[in-house]
Amino acid sequence: MTIINLLRITSIISYLIIILAGQMMGLPFILWLLFTAFDFGNIDQIFAIFGTLGVILTMTKWKNKTSITILSFLCMLSLLVSRMVQNPIEKFNYMAFKIPFSIFIISYLVFIILNDKNQKIQTA
Repeated sequence: MTIINLLRITSIISYLIIILAGQMMGLPFILWLLFTAFDFGNIDQIFAIFGTLGVILTMTKWKNKTSITILSFLCMLSLLVSRMVQNPIEKFNYMAFKIPFSIFIISYLVFIILNDKNQKIQTA
């Protein structure tokens, strides 16, 4: 397994295990993503579809194209940004959100950079 694949897997897993605090208990992001994607009439549905699309793009045969990796990152990030804009930022001040969110951002950005360098080396 290459470092690029390890970064991709790490970023996706950290994205899916982000915990969203609810009224009674925290909910893993993957569950919220799946429920909201099929919750018709919900304003977050379009962002949940974008997030799901981002995860799916990361697993397709085009996963190593730089434009696809950037598009995938933006799709997944759009959902998180939407949630953070809709709620007060204080609601995201807990480690079960901060740690996976930080790992996702850092590992995916490093993945994009290394993947782009790898693509340039292969085409040269």
